[in-house]
Amino acid sequence: MLKKILKIVAIVFVVLIAALFAIPYLFKDQIKAKIVDAINENVDAKVSFADADLSLFKNFPNATVGIEKLLIINKAPFEGDTLVSLGELNLKMSIKELFKGKEESLNIQGITSENGIINIIFNKDGVGNFDIALKDKEKTTKDEKSEPLSLKIQNYKIENYTFRYIDQGSKIKMVIDSLNHEGTGDFTNAKLDLTTKTTANISMDMDKVNYMKNVKLTLDAILGIDLDKSKYTFKENKALINQLPLEFDGFIQMVEAGQIYDLKFKTPTSSFTNFLGLIPSAYSSSLNGVKTTGDFTIVGFAKGELTETTVPKFNIAIASNNASFQYPNLPKSVQNIVIDTKIINETGILNDTYVNLDKLSFKIDQDVFSAKANVRNITVNPLVKAALKGTINLANLSKAYPVKMDKPLAGILKADVTTEFDMASVEKSQYENIKNAGTMSLSGFKYTDENNKSMNISTALVEFNPSRINLKQFDATTGRSDISINGVLENFYGFMFKKQELRGNFNMSSNQLAVDDFMTAGEPAKTETKAETETKTAAKPAEAMKIPAFLNCTLNAKANTVLYDNLKLKDVAGKLIIKDEKATLENFKTSIFGGTIGLTGAVSTKEKVPTFDVNLGFNQVDIGQTFTQLEMMKKIAPLAGIINGKLNSTIKLNGNLDAKELTPDLKSISGDLIGQLLSTTVNPKNSTVLNSLTSNIKFLDPSKLNLNDLKMALTFADGKVNVKPFDIKYQDIKVTVGGTHSFDQVMNYNLKLDVPAKYLGSEANALIAKMSPADAAKLDNIPITALMTGNFSNPKISTDMKAAATNLTAQLVNQQKEKLTQKGTSALTDLINKNTKAKDTTKAATTEKEKTTQEVTKKAGDLLNGLFKKK
Repeated sequence: MLKKILKIVAIVFVVLIAALFAIPYLFKDQIKAKIVDAINENVDAKVSFADADLSLFKNFPNATVGIEKLLIINKAPFEGDTLVSLGELNLKMSIKELFKGKEESLNIQGITSENGIINIIFNKDGVGNFDIALKDKEKTTKDEKSEPLSLKIQNYKIENYTFRYIDQGSKIKMVIDSLNHEGTGDFTNAKLDLTTKTTANISMDMDKVNYMKNVKLTLDAILGIDLDKSKYTFKENKALINQLPLEFDGFIQMVEAGQIYDLKFKTPTSSFTNFLGLIPSAYSSSLNGVKTTGDFTIVGFAKGELTETTVPKFNIAIASNNASFQYPNLPKSVQNIVIDTKIINETGILNDTYVNLDKLSFKIDQDVFSAKANVRNITVNPLVKAALKGTINLANLSKAYPVKMDKPLAGILKADVTTEFDMASVEKSQYENIKNAGTMSLSGFKYTDENNKSMNISTALVEFNPSRINLKQFDATTGRSDISINGVLENFYGFMFKKQELRGNFNMSSNQLAVDDFMTAGEPAKTETKAETETKTAAKPAEAMKIPAFLNCTLNAKANTVLYDNLKLKDVAGKLIIKDEKATLENFKTSIFGGTIGLTGAVSTKEKVPTFDVNLGFNQVDIGQTFTQLEMMKKIAPLAGIINGKLNSTIKLNGNLDAKELTPDLKSISGDLIGQLLSTTVNPKNSTVLNSLTSNIKFLDPSKLNLNDLKMALTFADGKVNVKPFDIKYQDIKVTVGGTHSFDQVMNYNLKLDVPAKYLGSEANALIAKMSPADAAKLDNIPITALMTGNFSNPKISTDMKAAATNLTAQLVNQQKEKLTQKGTSALTDLINKNTKAKDTTKAATTEKEKTTQEVTKKAGDLLNGLFKKK
């Protein structure tokens, strides 16, 4: 009997397991249909999802409906905007819900969701993008259908959500990211207690001014909920803003016009540790062991309606009196801390909110620093009034507060500054309404970075006036460099608060400026696997270098010496203008390579592909140094480095730049070069090209080339340098050179030589020696062509020397033919005039012709053999 029972149980168990696998497939289409019905009957938006599935295992004995990649896209007036994007949405329900008919609603008991994005937007007309419910249709006599989905939730959970709130009218933007929230409560009851846990990071901007950035919020709360009245009451709760504890009391109620608030909040204790907890963790450390005295409290309330035109009245008081703190293992403390701040709205109109920082002061050793400020009309035209006064010894900061620094700071900062302005005047540059006054100075400043590079500022002095910030003095040294700067900065408030351009005009001088002192060194190389490298590359692509769009500055610079890479530039001067994402260098001059170089040009990063456009002028510079030490010049004329002498030249270049490194894209370069060589000699020893050329043309000695006053013209296009044909005089030989080479050093050049016959070797000279001077003088120069291909390190040379010998042979044969013709003509004349022995004369002429032709042919053969015999 027991065996039979066990057998039946086993069969039932197997059938149950099989059913758990089979049911999802049987009801999948029905579930999808229910979801589609719910969407179509309730939503006026474009809704899509990748898939919907059913599982009986996730929450057994309940069923789970899973929806993947749910996307809700707005229609007009927010056409194309994403309202909701959910990576995963799971709905928990009883299994019996699966057997309901099409007209019956599904009761949802639980909801979980991951990786969601919700964007709530109000346009300038106050219309919200979340209003996607279908508008009521005309009434019909048909019976109303039941809702396809019914919410009877017991628990819910969302993970890794991002919530964005943007109000284009009030210019408020709030972002809640890394949002994790869960709640447990019985929503089948009209009244319930909902136990919740929440963590999130909050950022908020108002009118382009940032008020919160990644503030960490933690809230564990029990909320009393009255669903009939849409009222939510705080019961037991514990909140942390960063590490600052807060407690709430009161309620929030949803009404037709908005929400009603009646909330009170306060810090549960008055310890000054509460203030340290408010500082973001990135700028603080553990509070364990910190000694504090005095108090710190936050007390406030919000009461009233939040509607389209009103906000709750509120009063937030932040206070501390005669407090101090000292971190363990740090030698100094911060004392006499006083904070007296109030944020108040007494009318319910947002613009009437005002902020009073009546006092903020502290003391480290004997140095006292204090500030006060107030802000009014925060939404329409904020009015700001503030003052700073005090002294800070920067060396004491890391001794009193756990600032994360590689090396300790040094220096004395002093400030005595007041300001009063309104945002409208800032926007319109109405400086008569802006009241700035005071000074700020820094002396004895020293900072050393992680690469052991130090910056030393002996003196920096800034003066404030209504329209400008004057940098009266800035003297600093770093590495091998010294700099001294003065100038003015304009529209500082417009830049800070309204993201307007920052204007400036500065003068800089230096005895010696080493460029690498201002370059950021990369991190030490690490050995990585291929997979790690590919992962990093995919996850974090290198960012393109951009010239800031907000800058509109001019810098007039002079330096006695500038060290750049392996170059030493003397007497450097020029003007740098940065505007509209473009850096323009005007009237740049420097002494280098025994001469001077002038440059005017610009680099622009405004477009996706950065561009450059420069004009260079070289005056009396050493050719060898110029074309071996400047990489671009080396690519333009690789052979020029073997020339000793001076160069005058103008160069125009433009093209694209690599977006990440801002180095020239050689294939995009176009432009031209016009140059003149002065007092030159050639040193061909280290030139592979010239050595190959002289091994093919024996009579050519490059060291005897005359390049004085040689003028040449080059053009650049499509990654190639085109050399327009130019003439060189080599002794009594004219050489015409022209052709192209690419920036990757592949060449195609033609040399055309107009060569006298005497250069064609000893055999040619022996043959010419037998000729009369008059006949030898009649020989035309022989054209010889040399073709240079390959690349500059492995050239290939071909010549037409054989054709040159043939040319000489033809000239000699033609001369002999001409002589024989003249002899025949003379003999015939004698025969006619003297009636003598014509037969003998003709025979003699014929015999002489044959003899001469044979002799010329033999000599020509000897000449060819002499020119091309192996050596």
